[in-house]
Amino acid sequence: MGKLTGKVAIVTGASRGIGQAIAELFAAEGAKVVCSARTMNEGEHRVLEGSLARTVERIKAAGGQAVAIRADVSSEEDCIALVEQARAAFGPIDILVNDAGLTYYLPTETFPTNRWIRCFAVNVHGPFILSKEVLKDMIPRRSGAIVNVSSAGAIGPGRGPYEDKDVRGRVMYGATKAALERFTQGLAQELAQYDGISVTALSPSQMVPTPGSLYQSKVRPPESEDPIVMARAALLLASEPAIKVNGRVTYSQQILEEYGLIEHASGRGVDLPGSGYSQI
Repeated sequence: MGKLTGKVAIVTGASRGIGQAIAELFAAEGAKVVCSARTMNEGEHRVLEGSLARTVERIKAAGGQAVAIRADVSSEEDCIALVEQARAAFGPIDILVNDAGLTYYLPTETFPTNRWIRCFAVNVHGPFILSKEVLKDMIPRRSGAIVNVSSAGAIGPGRGPYEDKDVRGRVMYGATKAALERFTQGLAQELAQYDGISVTALSPSQMVPTPGSLYQSKVRPPESEDPIVMARAALLLASEPAIKVNGRVTYSQQILEEYGLIEHASGRGVDLPGSGYSQI
């Protein structure tokens, strides 16, 4: 029996990268997985490879259960429809993984306002709306897990003077992830009265060379981690009792080492400090 046998999980951003890895691992652990993103079929994204159809095909080929539901998490209508269709497919929602993300590496002085607002809608408003919807299932049963995928970008540069002046337009993305971490701990505290519901945030300890991150950075760093590392950490947060993890803001290798699931951890949260929220 897998760690998630009998559970129903929604994973956004499941067409590629970290979201795909989480969806596949959750299915391998017995969950019925609702895979969501905007790209349903290969070739629909103008730049990146990957699609919901491919993720679901891989899950089913491995003997798992999954459905694909196209949704734009910046739209409240799409978020509500996603949860409703997920319930219709598999029943009440036990787990929500908010992995869908959007960024543009542009300096603030030339950042189009509509893109700025859209990024906040995807990275912050979407997790809020989806959490609100799945809590309709979780609160009555006093059970559930919400995992928000954050980033080391949430860590601010501190006060000046600044030696590193090449920030490559990271202001917006960092602001959204900092907001997501504060939302995580606030919601975790709000739901603590129900005992069995956990809300957590998880970031990679090292850069994950996903199609999206490689497209943005153009360079694969010498030290990186496979998406499966994030997937294993997400599985831990989604399956551990709420009393052990609720309100945690953590890093992939940090928490895997803490639980004895890997021997040697490195990167953010281990060799480098995490965000202020990870230390609360």
